[in-house]
Amino acid sequence: MSTVHFIAFDVHCATTEMAVVTAKGRITKRGHYPTSIPDLVEAVESVRRPRNLAFEEGPLAGWLKRNLQRHVDELIVCEPRRNSLIAKDSDKDDPIDAEKLAQLYRGGFVKPVHHPESLGRAVFKEHVTFYHKSVRGRVRLANQVIAHCRQHGLIIQETHFAAEEKRDKLLLQLPPEDLLHFDIKALLHTYDAATMQEKACGKELVRRARRIEEIRRFTELPGISWIRAATFYAYLDTPWRFKSKSALWKYVGIGLDRKHSGQGRAQVQVTTSGNRQLKRTVIGAAITAIAMGNNPFYQQYQNWTTEGGLSHQNARRNVARSEAATMWGMWKNQTAYDPTRVGRAS
Repeated sequence: MSTVHFIAFDVHCATTEMAVVTAKGRITKRGHYPTSIPDLVEAVESVRRPRNLAFEEGPLAGWLKRNLQRHVDELIVCEPRRNSLIAKDSDKDDPIDAEKLAQLYRGGFVKPVHHPESLGRAVFKEHVTFYHKSVRGRVRLANQVIAHCRQHGLIIQETHFAAEEKRDKLLLQLPPEDLLHFDIKALLHTYDAATMQEKACGKELVRRARRIEEIRRFTELPGISWIRAATFYAYLDTPWRFKSKSALWKYVGIGLDRKHSGQGRAQVQVTTSGNRQLKRTVIGAAITAIAMGNNPFYQQYQNWTTEGGLSHQNARRNVARSEAATMWGMWKNQTAYDPTRVGRAS
């Protein structure tokens, strides 16, 4: 049987360090290459098969995976935070880091990070992320305007300046200082640009999302808009990543972590990891579904708060889990939304 070679890259913008170890841990090759696909393909193909490749998650990870995947027998993009041996050891430089990563990979101590297989799916996810960043950018600029006015005793909200026709009245309430008015107008000009960008990104996102069958099905659920459905679809990429609903919930950020040692009591708490944007998405969907009333998720909320005695926060989180599990089950089974199956998705 051929010896498996474990290749590790320590990737930087200009150059990449390579280290290769055998299944027995013997290092057989090192290399220093430009970070370009032709050079890295040549480096990988200089190692005999079977060959497996690993490198850490970073800005170039998706690009490298899509272009190097077919040149190796296995490729893993791994979670850097799990590779504490590399970060904490006293000796540290790029060639050493590459060798340590190869040894961790050989021992099975790296945690894979999922990346979309196709360029189209990767770009769609990037656009979803860009939209959410645009929203946060607009909110940040609105808060700057609010804070600037508050320094002069004027307490306002975004609704007081979102429409241009309200701004003259706002400026009249501020002290008659030309420089102050200049600053406020400059902030509002930037706010308008951010608002236009957010609207354009959102419009394009919905237009693209309408073409995808799974997203159209997700929007049938109470509380799930086009944006929320597209976010769930883009960030999960495939339902087959998760072996169970518990694994899905942990990734989304609404699952439970259990800790137990010796004879002590097991400690259970809501995970502090997970995808923050997905967590905001499903929690927001739960809040909307509960507010709508007259749907299975609202009924679940009522049962958990009245009969189960759960707090409103815990009941709302349970509704978010139910929404996520329902979409996950629909996606796996390629079925439409069925209200009678809420709570039984698998």
